[in-house]
Amino acid sequence: MKTISLIFAFALLSVSCRNAADKAETFTESESLVKQEAIDSMKIEMAKQEAEMARQKSIDSVQNFMAVQAAKRKPETKTVVVHQNSQTSAPVAEKKKKGWSNTAKGAVIGAGVGGVAGAVINKKDPAKGAVIGVLAGGAVGAGTGAILDAQKKKREQQ
Repeated sequence: MKTISLIFAFALLSVSCRNAADKAETFTESESLVKQEAIDSMKIEMAKQEAEMARQKSIDSVQNFMAVQAAKRKPETKTVVVHQNSQTSAPVAEKKKKGWSNTAKGAVIGAGVGGVAGAVINKKDPAKGAVIGVLAGGAVGAGTGAILDAQKKKREQQ
């Protein structure tokens, strides 16, 4: 009788443990799905933040470039040196410095922004992405600058 009651108790214990293990496994699966969803949403948010940071870096670099260009465009002071000789000489015309054309500016800015964007976008091979970005950005920037130069020339002729 003792043996039968021990076997019955052992069987009851093993059945109850198996049900608890099945319930725990079911809970663990749903819990892991929730955790995976949370991880995925965090990855998406991090990718958005990285893209925004790259965009902001591009904007900052263009603003810095424009600030440097504006500082270079300060009014030029002209210095006239007069030598008095007994001989009469013709006045010397001063050469006006030519600045960068819009085509050149556009190419440089486009190449810079394209290089940064290409490196950020191509995460597997940032160098390759930067090279492609420089080429594409330079071409687009040069094209845009050429259009602006043509419009400026047209305005000056009128």
